[in-house]
Amino acid sequence: MLSQPTGVTFDIGGGRMVTVETGKLARQAHGAVTVRQGNCIILATVVANKEPKEGQEFFPLVVDYNEKFASAGRIPGSFFKREGKLNDYEVLVSRLIDRSLRPLFPEDYFCDVQVLVTLVSSDKEVMPDALACLAASAALAVSDIPIKEIISQVRVARVDGEFIVNPLREQLAKADMDFLIAATEKNLMMVEGEAEECAEEDLVKALEIAHEAIRIQIKAQAELRDKTGITGKRDYTKPVVNEELQEKVKTFAGERISAIARSASAKNERSEAFDTLKKELIESLGEEADDATKKLAKKYLEDLKWENVRNVILDERVRLDGRKLDDIRQLNMEVDVLPSPHGSALFTRGETQSLTTVTLGTPLDELLVESAATSDYTKFILHYNFPPFSTGEVKMMRGPGRREVGHGNLAMRSLKQMMPGNEYPYTVRVVSDILESNGSSSMATVCAGSLALMDAGVPFPKHVSGIAMGLITRTSDNKYAILSDILGDEDHLGDMDFKVTGTREGICGVQMDIKVDGLSMDIMREALDQARRGRLHILGAMYEAMPAAREEVKPHAPRMEKLFIDKEFIGAVIGPQGKIIQEIQRETGTTINIEEVGQYGEVSVFSPAKEGLDKAVSWIKGIVAVPEIGSVYEATVKGIKEFGAFVEFLPGKQGLLHISEISHKRLESMEGVLKEGDKVKVKLIGVDHKTGKFKLSRKVLMPKPEGKRPESNGAPAAE
Repeated sequence: MLSQPTGVTFDIGGGRMVTVETGKLARQAHGAVTVRQGNCIILATVVANKEPKEGQEFFPLVVDYNEKFASAGRIPGSFFKREGKLNDYEVLVSRLIDRSLRPLFPEDYFCDVQVLVTLVSSDKEVMPDALACLAASAALAVSDIPIKEIISQVRVARVDGEFIVNPLREQLAKADMDFLIAATEKNLMMVEGEAEECAEEDLVKALEIAHEAIRIQIKAQAELRDKTGITGKRDYTKPVVNEELQEKVKTFAGERISAIARSASAKNERSEAFDTLKKELIESLGEEADDATKKLAKKYLEDLKWENVRNVILDERVRLDGRKLDDIRQLNMEVDVLPSPHGSALFTRGETQSLTTVTLGTPLDELLVESAATSDYTKFILHYNFPPFSTGEVKMMRGPGRREVGHGNLAMRSLKQMMPGNEYPYTVRVVSDILESNGSSSMATVCAGSLALMDAGVPFPKHVSGIAMGLITRTSDNKYAILSDILGDEDHLGDMDFKVTGTREGICGVQMDIKVDGLSMDIMREALDQARRGRLHILGAMYEAMPAAREEVKPHAPRMEKLFIDKEFIGAVIGPQGKIIQEIQRETGTTINIEEVGQYGEVSVFSPAKEGLDKAVSWIKGIVAVPEIGSVYEATVKGIKEFGAFVEFLPGKQGLLHISEISHKRLESMEGVLKEGDKVKVKLIGVDHKTGKFKLSRKVLMPKPEGKRPESNGAPAAE
């Protein structure tokens, strides 16, 4: 018999209740909870090994977020009708949870930990990603797995000028700010989101509102933990500490590390200097040192490197490459660097380089983005690739990992703010290939993407740039240093790294990870202001390289024209079983897409050549044209009868050119007069309103023989 569950319930605002419950499901996991809001139910479990693997030197945390299609009453659309590997949305939510949880574990804790978060019941209006981290943290809170603090996460969106915590999906669709924020009781831990050019102070306000809501959730988790009787955390095996070896490493390498940090050398030179130091340190230990001692010495060297380089930056305000704290590395930008893509740009900042291309496609190229609750198409796609040669390494080439998905998503949501709306007919794919990396290739992707989009002729109104920032702090004397345009090594050394993208007018995207306790909002404001200045500096160089978007797409890019027709004509353009539209596409080499919009049909015609585009547009216009009495048409003979010829004078519209209307001269038969395929000019002289048949004449367009009296046109009409 199942035990009685234990739960707590709290209000996240506006009478929206959230219940966190444990003790009913997954009882063999070391911690398991369900989180429920409305019909949305998330199950989170956590399991940790009791001992670390032999020789383990890092914290092996695995976080997977998964949405069951059954949660929304759906069957997966794959061939196997089964959930497969995590999709991009699930990967992004997994990353949000991972980045929030990882700093909670002790630095000397190396046991394998697996956190599985599953959406088991979906609510079409409740966003599950805002509740997933709450569920994961609560599962840890009710376990004996050692964590330093409880955290939680909320979404804050601004809708019609009002900030809303965990808005419903319908509200979020109208938001101009959308941020997911994780925090402990005292400190912010993670920020990710986008905005339509918001001010820095608006972001700070969103963070403050989020933190107040998070404290309520942390209090609820602590209450749940107390109800379950969890009073302490398990003991674990800590790494061996050899103080004598630590001191020996410090004596041998301390000053040399600081000297390398002051050398203002390039990345490769600096790496070689540190490698040489490591090699000499191991040699200094003598032949009697065993493998375990050498391994420990290398670890102590890395720890010392982390401390000494930070101290050089804090005390001497000198960075690894010799720059001042707020200096931006040298910028180089080129557009139209590749002849065949529809748009391209090469962006280089210091030792980071992105080659980005833009491809324009048709609505048939739209990307289907599926989650359990939604199934939507998007016309803007961005893919980010990070090959191993970009860092001078040899690695297996596999599919995109979580890092690639996360970096690409940040760039995509930043550039998306300036993309034209749904009225823009093209599907746009941006691909960033990182050719060189030493600090924030995702921000290089944003800059290169903005340049390439303008080069492609996409109506992109403003450039969007991005900058990666770092923060180094020292609590002993309250010193801190805010670093602009960080290097890869500075990213590793820092207490906070955050990326800010935007235009000259405001912020478009943010990704922030905070590893330090007690970060004040004043330091946050100072960091955001320094990031704004750096962003503006980069934007200035981008406008010099590409002042505005091209007025037209390039000659080899697909051409497009959009028509709006009466809804009643949609069937006529498509034809029976698609016969007409397929014929148009086949004969003109175009791609045609038709959508019903209100009382109209929206027809988008795409063609790689202007000639084909014009021909297809003319064809469609002919189909939907309403014949006017008195108008003259170029008709094609479709069939010959003894009493006249059937001619097509507009696409899909035929009439009978009676034998008496072909010539002023009386014709005894149609033999030798016209044949199928002949082109002949005719005039619409009347319409039989009862039958809808058209009265056509050729002879009225021909000069009359002299002395001949006008004859009445009494010929029968035909369709």
